[in-house]
Amino acid sequence: MTTVSTMPLSAQVRAEIDKWMLRYPPEQKRSAVMEALRLVQEENGGSLTNSMMDAVAVYLGMAPIAVYEVASFYTMYNLAPVGRYVINVCTNISCMLSDSEKMLAHLKERLGIGLNETTADGKFTLREVECLAACANAPVAQVGKKYYENLTAEKLDALLKELG
Repeated sequence: MTTVSTMPLSAQVRAEIDKWMLRYPPEQKRSAVMEALRLVQEENGGSLTNSMMDAVAVYLGMAPIAVYEVASFYTMYNLAPVGRYVINVCTNISCMLSDSEKMLAHLKERLGIGLNETTADGKFTLREVECLAACANAPVAQVGKKYYENLTAEKLDALLKELG
């Protein structure tokens, strides 16, 4: 039997996970995995470690691989440290047809980084994502919970200035 090395979950995170688990039948507590990962990631400053994911697995009674599968599938989870602001740029078909590639190129040039890289000051991480479900307003980017639609180079420059 393999033992899992975990870091302890904070009391605050455990309490929040417990609230989420109440939404599901007791035998389905693993259904709270996405919220548990979000809470742990948020408490850790924006990224997850294997030890944190292992702790979630133990707490929810899941196999660690099942937690890793969730964390590696969804773009909202970061498996490596990221900048203070993660800029997700959609490059799916609607955005691609509306020049999302030009928007990405502009951000790469302005920030001096490539995809999945973070600026030297730790402020920005740039990512390409498959779909942000805002096709009617393409091209689209997301920072945190906020969407930026109908992007232009000028709008991106204003966004970078706003985020500082």
